[in-house]
Amino acid sequence: MVFRKLPGVSASGMGLRLSQKFVFLLFLSGLVTLCFGALFFLPDSVRLKRIFLSKTETQPVTVGSGSENDAREHLKRPKNQGGMTPAKGETSTKLKSLSRKPPVSHEATEERLAGGKAQEDLTLPRSKTESASAKATSSDHGANSDTFSYNKFKGCLLKPPLGRDNGKPSDPKTNERREKVKEMMKFAWDNYKRYAWGKNELRPLTRNGHIGNMFGGLRGASIIDSLDTLYIMGLMEEYNDAKEWVQTSLDLNSNGEASLFEVNIRYVGGLLSAYYLTGEELYKSKVMELGEKLLPAFNTPTGIPRGVINLGSSGTSWSWGWASAGSSILAEFGTLHLEFVHLSELSRNPIYTEKVMNIRKLLSKIEKPHGLYPNFLSPVSGNWVQHHVSIGGLGDSFYEYLIKSYLMSDKTDGNAKTMYYGALEAIEANLVQKSPGGLTYMAEWRGGILDHKMGHLACFSGGMIGIGADDGAPEKRQHYMDLAAEITHTCHESYTRSATKLGPEAFRFDGGGEATATRLSDRYYILRPEVIESYMYMWRLTHDPKYREWGWEAVEALEQHCRVESGFSGIRDVYTMTASHDNMQQSFFLSETLKYLYLLFSDDDLLPLEDWVFNTEAHPLPIIRKSCLQDEATQDKTVSE
Repeated sequence: MVFRKLPGVSASGMGLRLSQKFVFLLFLSGLVTLCFGALFFLPDSVRLKRIFLSKTETQPVTVGSGSENDAREHLKRPKNQGGMTPAKGETSTKLKSLSRKPPVSHEATEERLAGGKAQEDLTLPRSKTESASAKATSSDHGANSDTFSYNKFKGCLLKPPLGRDNGKPSDPKTNERREKVKEMMKFAWDNYKRYAWGKNELRPLTRNGHIGNMFGGLRGASIIDSLDTLYIMGLMEEYNDAKEWVQTSLDLNSNGEASLFEVNIRYVGGLLSAYYLTGEELYKSKVMELGEKLLPAFNTPTGIPRGVINLGSSGTSWSWGWASAGSSILAEFGTLHLEFVHLSELSRNPIYTEKVMNIRKLLSKIEKPHGLYPNFLSPVSGNWVQHHVSIGGLGDSFYEYLIKSYLMSDKTDGNAKTMYYGALEAIEANLVQKSPGGLTYMAEWRGGILDHKMGHLACFSGGMIGIGADDGAPEKRQHYMDLAAEITHTCHESYTRSATKLGPEAFRFDGGGEATATRLSDRYYILRPEVIESYMYMWRLTHDPKYREWGWEAVEALEQHCRVESGFSGIRDVYTMTASHDNMQQSFFLSETLKYLYLLFSDDDLLPLEDWVFNTEAHPLPIIRKSCLQDEATQDKTVSE
């Protein structure tokens, strides 16, 4: 504003003009103060704050509504303070989300659930300006103990990840079978690339892509799921195409509504394993960015995450519409531990580990009927919603992640070990049954009433019990190995008793039938890996040749009944030779089914179990040897000094 000097004004008049200036400046400063104050007190002012404040004041440890406050509070609170109290201002907002009912496709339900660490001084960011993702992209060189070093990690492996000769077996027949599985992978990948590139999955009959609603707008699920499979198989041209897509086209700025479980096991798991196998910083950067987007799902009164999350800036979450009384699902919130511990390892930010350890604490405290873990839990009250227990869908991978968390911790996670063997005892006492024909199976439990049904998803449990046999009571080792073999045999029988030699989605042990599907709705096979997964583990644990023979039978059946002109497809009825295909090449077929078959026909030094555990999507994650990493860090620091 310009003040003009008027003619004929006296000295006293000049004093008046100075007063006017003073009043105006006072008014202007008040206006500015008012405007800036509004920015800080309006409820949704976080973006405006970022515009006006310096980076050191505004860079959050995590992103998304709610998680920013949560992460900052983490840096301020003492170690012994739990995570059971919701972040300030979150309760009313989050409770509203319980009533939201997201649309769930048949594929999403069918595919998974309904048919379908570290010392504080080593993990806290060095300054406020370092977010989890910023630390993830920091230099991999030097001796700083608060920075993850890929070279240190490699030095702590007992064996090379790909073995002496990429796991090539000396037996020509076995190697020929392995090469056949590799050809199947290339065929599936080539058709995905030709007809569905960038989409989540291939529809091989109609030769187009499928996006689905499980991934909240994320794309390329088959690409992320295939990275490690292509790499260990030596399909390097294909792997490089996948890597280039991740670099140029994987957009994590999605504003869609995603399954926390599916995004974690496929995208987070896939990117983590790709990083650990290759050392490519690209994957670490991407996975840390994605990991931050998942944190707001934990902003509930109990810290139990809800099943659906908006991956955009809102970070809102809610429970599945079909879940009882707005509950969270055991197999979903119980299948985060492996990946989240590694997110903390890479970022040196303990918040990820704290989130999953809080789940453990709650589950350890609450009463469990007959020692069993029901499938539905309220994220608001922390109480069970129904007394339905299943080792198949809705419950399965919770138990898998208990024993694998113990193994991945280099057998230092005693809490996981205690919970696993306690759960296994309860399962044996209440669910494990023997059929009149001598088949051992796992029934489902509905408030004390047994349902003599076993799902295909439950067939992973043979391998699970096998890999945990050595770490229970010594006198029970053989008992566990026998139980693992019996369950794997039962699941094999579900394959051999069908016309196609592929197993149904669920099979029963009542009404005179055994290991067969008695309901039309249970007869389908969607390229699932769980039976083959148990074959692979049991082969490595026993080297009984029958497991390789059973695996080859599955290869032949897949080739005969599921291979179509442009990929692989599930079938709607395993009991008829007239195939009716479902027109879906599931991403887990490339990640799990074909990978487990390839490992079954490879030497044991390809991804040896002494160094690696597989997440529930078969993505290999390394065992964390804290003593080794700390020793290496100490040695490096001494040398640098």
